[in-house]
Amino acid sequence: MSADNRRDVTEAQAVSACGCAEAPPVPDDHAERPWWRDHHVMIPVFSGVALLAGLAVEWLGNSLAAQVLFWTGLLLGASTFVPGALRNLFTKGRLGIGLLMTISAVGAVFLGYVEEAAALAFLYSIAEALEDRAMDKARAGLRSLLELAPGTATVRRLGITTEVAATDLEVGDLLMVRPGERIATDGVVRAGRSSLDTSAITGESIPVEVAPGDHVSAGSINTAGALEIEATAPGTDNSLTTIVALVERAQIEKGQRARLADRLARPLVPGVLVLALLVGVLGSLFGDPAVWITRALVVLVAASPCAMAISVPVTVVSAIGAATRFGVVIKSGAAFEQLGNIRHLAVDKTGTLTCNEPTVTTVIPAQGETREQVLRWAAALEHHSTHPLATAITSAVADVPPAAAITEAAGHGITGQVDGRTVAVGSPRWLDAGPLSAEVERLETRGMTVVLVHRDGGPAGAIGIRDELRPEVPEVISSLHDSGVRLTLLTGDNTRTARALAAEAGIADVRAELRPEDKSTAVRELSAHRPTAMIGDGINDAPALAAADVGIAMGATGSDAAIESADVAFTGHDLRLIPQALAHARRGRRIINQNIVLSALIIMVLLPLAITGILGLAAVVLVHEVAEVIVILNGLRAARGPRATVGARPEASPESTLAGPLSRPSGDLSGVRMES
Repeated sequence: MSADNRRDVTEAQAVSACGCAEAPPVPDDHAERPWWRDHHVMIPVFSGVALLAGLAVEWLGNSLAAQVLFWTGLLLGASTFVPGALRNLFTKGRLGIGLLMTISAVGAVFLGYVEEAAALAFLYSIAEALEDRAMDKARAGLRSLLELAPGTATVRRLGITTEVAATDLEVGDLLMVRPGERIATDGVVRAGRSSLDTSAITGESIPVEVAPGDHVSAGSINTAGALEIEATAPGTDNSLTTIVALVERAQIEKGQRARLADRLARPLVPGVLVLALLVGVLGSLFGDPAVWITRALVVLVAASPCAMAISVPVTVVSAIGAATRFGVVIKSGAAFEQLGNIRHLAVDKTGTLTCNEPTVTTVIPAQGETREQVLRWAAALEHHSTHPLATAITSAVADVPPAAAITEAAGHGITGQVDGRTVAVGSPRWLDAGPLSAEVERLETRGMTVVLVHRDGGPAGAIGIRDELRPEVPEVISSLHDSGVRLTLLTGDNTRTARALAAEAGIADVRAELRPEDKSTAVRELSAHRPTAMIGDGINDAPALAAADVGIAMGATGSDAAIESADVAFTGHDLRLIPQALAHARRGRRIINQNIVLSALIIMVLLPLAITGILGLAAVVLVHEVAEVIVILNGLRAARGPRATVGARPEASPESTLAGPLSRPSGDLSGVRMES
């Protein structure tokens, strides 16, 4: 499949996705087949076999059989790019590199050089096939867009509880949401208290407590008590459908982006055609028409950017293969070229800068109590809790004591008997902090979620929990600053937490409490000033990833929506991949630019020599073929992977993700900072 044909497929998929028109599904399974069973690869291979066989037969003296083989190789190779080039020309008015290669092959045939035309067709078709194969292989492991909303919802209408399709929900419907269920549309809590996992929508890693009167978003997961929610948006137009619409719109816009070689071909194609026409017409007026028409055809071949057309795919394939080996999957050649031009990086917080694992980081005991006692009492109760923060506390204690008479108040906390004493664990909004009020405020200022522990009705201690930065973050941020890349933190988390973590990471530009559409808008604003990449891993990041010049999905375990929306995916979570990937893409871009400059210089030299008749077609083709060998060898240099730019070289496998603080053996408190 040629580059032009591949873009047609991409645009057809985009149009179908947005509902603008019906389009048949486009099969994209040839990346799963071995190359010898993939006709997109085998057609160029057979073209090359026919060309080589023709050369062998010609050397043996059978010219007729050689011509048949040359024509076979020419037609096979041309079939991969000529139809797409002509279709784009006549239906869209698009001038691409494939059209110039078509013109060059036709010109060579008119001059009787079928062998040279077959060589051009084979070289271009095999280069495009290799690039296409590499792109499809990179996409093969990427998953389809996540089904963001539940298919059904439980509603109460006219006093009757029934299950309906989520798309049939209307404003005013009363939804019954049990623990563990996802909210089907936006609404307001009318009854019940609970904790919601809103990370899919806002990116906030710490659960949000909700009570009657609080607004909730579609896609949030109810983690504790049952809720009654009045729908404020229909099932077909809510937070989740907004995310999908934003992603689809951005992907359609991005689908129009042309490769660098094609952008250069746009002015080159009409220029070459006009020049050849002038040579043929003006030369015929003042000289022998046969001579000048021949020279006009030679001009067409001389102006053919053969080296450019072949070297760019070779470079891209080599570079993308090298990137895959160190854990970076790049989905297209255009994305690789753009990655090398990035000068601004927008970064998500949860799961990207942080480990996405709330962890006990600080324990402050009240007077007369010990840190270990406070943690043990809290763990004894939280061991029986369904609250998402319970795991952080129980993981910090080796030997969790038994508890009895457990009572949990959804959205507030939990009480029970531990060692014969009454213990309560909950939010500072539920339990009185007493003499620990100043310490609680200080911990919250540092972006922590605070859990209070009461014993026999009085405060026994406070536990600070936070989703901590990955250990390599400060060093990576410093490296990016040194390389001239600016950074902006975009997060749906609260401003206090975002600023505290950004200060530790070394990021000055912080934009917090953003909805998915706000992130997308922010990325578009940044892209208007400098080429900008967005890196994230959540559903809420998908619109921003699609809107960025380059979207980077963090980790193979990131959300399907993020991975599908991104142009680049990291197979691990080590942030040291960021500077490595940028440096690798910049080097590849430099090699591409070198090859394009060389190709342009060759054309500039050959044109006057062809116009004046100093060089005939055979000499012109020979120069082109030598140039092609040079640029191919230069392009293969991109196959060398980058050196680690920060710390040790990260592994490429998904298992190489850095262990978070909760990976310590249970009860190991060595990594927990204790404060008085």
